[in-house]
Amino acid sequence: VQLQASGGGLVQAGGSLRVSCEASGGTFSSYAMGWFRQAPGKEREFVSAISWSGGTTYADSVKGRFTISRDNAKNTVYLQMNSLKPEDTAVYYCAARPRTITTIQKLYEYWGQGTLVTVSS
Repeated sequence: VQLQASGGGLVQAGGSLRVSCEASGGTFSSYAMGWFRQAPGKEREFVSAISWSGGTTYADSVKGRFTISRDNAKNTVYLQMNSLKPEDTAVYYCAARPRTITTIQKLYEYWGQGTLVTVSS
């Protein structure tokens, strides 16, 4: 499975941005998809995930501001980010694993290359 993340950019605090991740080479509908992020000088952390059946989970830091969704017809997972804060600045990575969601990074088998989101104050 190959994952291609896109949609990052520069946005002002309080603004919105949607990042996307398109998958190829596998049966997308059978995979759980996750988003992780790594801020400068910090460890990569869990952001959100969606199961093959549409169940979702979020990190407390983004709950109520970010929404994950998937379009199986387009083999794509989205992360809609609203009310962005400077502390959301990071490289955002998408990842895939079979069926069920987890917040544990090492359990994801496939990773995209990341897309940079910069939130200015």
